[in-house]
Parts: sequence; structure tokens; C-alpha cells
Amino acid sequence: MSTQVELYGPVGEAVRTVAPKVETDPVGIYMATLSLWSAAISGTVTVEGRAPLVWSALVAKTGRGKGTALRAAKHIAGPGIGRFLDTHTASGLTSGASLVNALYEAQENSSETEHGTDVRLFVEEEEWQETLRRVKRDPSFTGKLRLAWDGSVLRNTTKEGPQEVRDPRMVMHTHCTPSDWNKYVSADEAAGGSYNRILPVILGSAHLIRKRSALPHVDPFSEAYAWATVKPRVMVMDAWAEDLYYVIRRYASILSESLPEVEAAMIQRTAEQTLRVAACLAAADMTEVITEDILLAAFSLVRRSVRDVLVLTRGQATAAKAPVRTLEEKVRERIASLGGKASSSDLLPFLRVSKAAVEAIPGIVMSQARNGKQGRPVTFYSFREKQEPAEPTAERPKAVAAATRPTPKQVTVRIPAHETTNVVRRQAAPVAVETDNPFAALV
Repeated sequence: MSTQVELYGPVGEAVRTVAPKVETDPVGIYMATLSLWSAAISGTVTVEGRAPLVWSALVAKTGRGKGTALRAAKHIAGPGIGRFLDTHTASGLTSGASLVNALYEAQENSSETEHGTDVRLFVEEEEWQETLRRVKRDPSFTGKLRLAWDGSVLRNTTKEGPQEVRDPRMVMHTHCTPSDWNKYVSADEAAGGSYNRILPVILGSAHLIRKRSALPHVDPFSEAYAWATVKPRVMVMDAWAEDLYYVIRRYASILSESLPEVEAAMIQRTAEQTLRVAACLAAADMTEVITEDILLAAFSLVRRSVRDVLVLTRGQATAAKAPVRTLEEKVRERIASLGGKASSSDLLPFLRVSKAAVEAIPGIVMSQARNGKQGRPVTFYSFREKQEPAEPTAERPKAVAAATRPTPKQVTVRIPAHETTNVVRRQAAPVAVETDNPFAALV
């Protein structure tokens, strides 16, 4: 099945209107817009007892339109939720304590207002690699992220006293490059579930605009925002959507079981992420009923993110498994690059090794030569040439020599009958399933 994203409903229509005027992937605009929208409605809209918080990451090389996508999303959301963004936006949260403090301040500043306590917060990190680099020093950060996404109680201790935030409603939207993702989102943290709360999207190439112009006016949220926030809205699936949701959960489970641990961990929340996106799309449609069409549209976006996160995670695993060269391999490579013979000054400082370590390598040959008639002796290193095996002699006939050569081990592999058409397979490859599998494009 294709990983084409369906730009659904009023949000999708707004993105299709704005996208031709900006140089970025429309899916990036769509994802950022849904994150903004989910933060705005998180105070009153719930699905299965939780706020539909949609955390996102736009992943692309520098200059591929990550910031452009966010600015276009703010243009789309501005008429409807602009005032919310003006007062509920934060950035630069580089520790678990600063994350809790930002939510606590929002809670305290709103506790005596007409509408009561408001713990909604939209966190935008356009330079996420800086945040990730700094939070390496704070092991509590990723734990606080998990609690915030789950809507669990957050606690912090300060000089002024303890801070406690109940039922936080925080949304994160981040930007980073693929190399930063591989560098800072470690396999251990991925396996622990710290970052599978975020939906990453790798931005595709963007069309070039011949002549820039003002973005067209769109307003998908003004009426929907008033509808969503006037009273609590509980989103529920109709019967058809419930059947589809079971299928999504089932296929996600099958795919997860067929993947390595780190990759499986990154997609464990596929079904719940789909339901959260669907709740946001339903709210934009001003309905509390999630239909099959809405759920399928939401799944198209999450499926795209699943594909992209597997690309990122597999790139990380490949880098992590790069073979480490031995000292002998490094010395051989250096000597070969210098024509088969290297002086100590060309070899030892370059590899940052001691003379004794090099001289202990099997097969190394040392020689000395003076640098001119009066110069000091210079030590040179090379490797002893391998001797070719002697030809069989009269006393050792060819037949005898051949008979005494070790023969390769013969290994018999028994292949079940149902697997005879697929003998060569990668280890831990996903299991082939029916053609209607929504994950078929991934396996």
C-alpha cells in the first residue's frame, strides 16, 4: 500500500491552498498545523480519556523548508487560534526542570482567571539539536517527556518550593536534520520509548517558486475553535471506525513483532497516534464522531511517519554497527598509502600510537636509513611479504597435496516446504502479509 498522505478536511484544504505558494513539502505544513491545532483544543477535547496531543518533528537537511513549513502552518492557524499561540508558546526547554517549570507557570498564571486553570502549552524547537545536545546532561528530561505526553502528574523541586502540574496539556513541535536525529536520539532512549511519542516526517523535495507572493487567506479553525472550546468534547468512534481501528492495532502488532527491538519500540504507539490525529481532524470538522474516513486519513499520516522513523532508525543502526578497525588494519592501510613503507614520523603521530605498539604487530618489519650522510638514522616500517605455498614436490605428489587440503564444511540447510520460494532472506525481515496490509509498503 502507498504511503501517500491524505490531506483531509478543512485542514487539508487549507494546506492545498497555501502549499503552491511556499517552497516546502505540503506534508510538513499539514503535520505542523495539526500540532498547533492539537495544542489549542487540548484543554477541552479528549479521546479515550486523554487529550489528543500530536507531537511532531520535521526532519530534513538544512534549507529543505522546515521553518517554512512551520510559518505556513502558523499562517493557516493564525486567524482561528492566533491569540492562543501568542500566550501559550514556549521554546528552549533544555531540562526536565525547565519543562515542568514552564507548565507550572502557565498553571499559576491562569489559576485565578475567568476560565480557570489552563495548562496548555505549545513548545516549538526549531533548533532541536541544541536542545538534544544539552539534555544529554539531564537524565530526567526524557522521563518528563513521557509523563507530559501521557498527561501524567509532573513534579519539580525548586528553591521557592515544590511544583506540581496535574493533567499537563503540552505539545512539542521540533526541527532537526537526519544526522542530528541519528546522533542524539540514542538507541537506548528509543528502545525505552522516550521518543516514540513524536511523529517524525522526513520532508521531501520542494518545488521552486518563480515569483514569491503573499500567502492566500485561509481560516479553517475560527468556527471549529469556538465549537471545540465552548464545552468539553469527548470524541468517540463509530462502528466502522472501531473495526478499522482494530485492524490498525493488529497490523501494528504484527509489524512490531517482526522488527528489531529499537525499530519496534519506535512504532509501538502507532495506533494511539492514529487515534489522536483522527480526534483533531474530527474537531476541525466540528463533530464528536470519528468516522472510518477520518480514521483512515489519520492513519495515512501516521503510516508516513512510521516509514520515515524506520528510515531514520535503520540509518542509526547501520552507523552504530560500523566495524571498528584494529591497529594492524590501520597500520597496514597507512603503510600501503605511502607505497609500502612508512617512516616513524609518518606513521606514529598520524595514528597516535606508540613505537612499542606498532613493533608488536605480527609481520611488521623495521629498517633504518640515514637522512643524508650526516643525518640521524630514521626508522622505517613495512610488512613482510607473504610467501606463496610451495609447489608439490616429487616426494609429495599433487594428488597427495590435494587430498590433504582442508575441504570446506558442507552444511545442510533444511527449508520448510512453504519457504522454498524465499530461500534468501534478511535476518529479522518482516513477515509477508496480505495485499491489504496497511504496512505492506514498509515490509
